[in-house]
Amino acid sequence: MQVSSKLSKRLIFSGSVGFLFLYIPLIILILYSFNDSRINVGWVGFTLKWYKVLFSDKLLIDAAIHSLLIALIASIASVILGTLAGVALHKYKIPFLSSLIMVPLAAPELLVGVSLLLFFLLINFTLGFASIILAHIAFCLSFVAIAVRTRMHGMDDSLIDAARDLGASPAKAFFLILIPVILPGIIAGGLMAFTLSLDDFVITFFTAGVGASTLPLAIYSMLKMGVTPEINAASTVIILITLTLTVTASKLSPQLFK
Repeated sequence: MQVSSKLSKRLIFSGSVGFLFLYIPLIILILYSFNDSRINVGWVGFTLKWYKVLFSDKLLIDAAIHSLLIALIASIASVILGTLAGVALHKYKIPFLSSLIMVPLAAPELLVGVSLLLFFLLINFTLGFASIILAHIAFCLSFVAIAVRTRMHGMDDSLIDAARDLGASPAKAFFLILIPVILPGIIAGGLMAFTLSLDDFVITFFTAGVGASTLPLAIYSMLKMGVTPEINAASTVIILITLTLTVTASKLSPQLFK
């Protein structure tokens, strides 16, 4: 019992240190977004003026609108394609397909971004907002497919067969029986896709053309002039949106985060 107790304490301590290592920089960033000083070298006083500056910055507002539109379109397309892929993975259980859907998740974002850039150049596709949306769909639909397949693991497949025996067409059985059952997984996958698309920098950096700017790209360009409280404020807004969507997704599909 003593050995088990000591091991538990060590695990708790190690986990606490890990969480502190991850979240202390974020907490500092959020705190300094309220710092009444343009130079982030020390705390001067509390202020909200940097958020006023942020929401009056036309370039950042335009970039944020672009990010939201791209994330919305990419997540909707990912939900449609990912749901179909997740259902197919559950129904046919082909190992090769399961491995294939995991590739965008396991591959480094740098590799995915370069490969998508080469693909667009190969087919002579003009880089811009359309290429960003297609690139985001390519890696976001895997998250939706996995969320849907995970949700279907607890589903009784005989429900579909019963609906078909009672005269329901394949389309009716799909939309009236299957979709309501797996809806939490679909929503969770869609929220994850939206969050990942909104936050993505690496893949967007490689697939964005001239004049196509998103909020992460705009913040990166501002960082070349140094870290200002306005950047801290913009980052805080992104963190809060990401945290809210991630927590919501985890509540809807807890199996996805285990």
